[in-house]
Amino acid sequence: MRQLALLKGFAAVALAGAAAFAHAQTASPADAPVPFASGGVGDTDLARITALEPDYRLKLVFTAIEGNYLADVGVKVTDGKGQPVIAAVSEGPIFLARLPAGNYHVAAAYEGTTMTRKVSVPASGLRTEYLRWPSDPATNPPAPRK
Repeated sequence: MRQLALLKGFAAVALAGAAAFAHAQTASPADAPVPFASGGVGDTDLARITALEPDYRLKLVFTAIEGNYLADVGVKVTDGKGQPVIAAVSEGPIFLARLPAGNYHVAAAYEGTTMTRKVSVPASGLRTEYLRWPSDPATNPPAPRK
């Protein structure tokens, strides 16, 4: 009886691990107009998301000003005409989007504070934007853009 309980416990741990791995594999739904991927939590997932970079044109990196990486960031991207093209939650500090070349507006929200950027996505290569949040918005103003 005890062995059966142990086996059930191991099975639960294995399923939890599989669910966590699937969670780290977050990507856009198959019917999404613009493919995207996010992640970068842990060495394995960071290697996975980094390996995807050549297939994408926009990379967003989310951090606190102090350098801590952030996850669960709401991402909205609109095109030059103001039409929404992506609405998602980034599962890790790196968010990749396979956008066509053009001008876009990015809004990223974390814990009630939204950062915005106007970005120009190249026809080839990868455009990277760093979005940094203050640890306490009431006392630490956002870092100036370079």
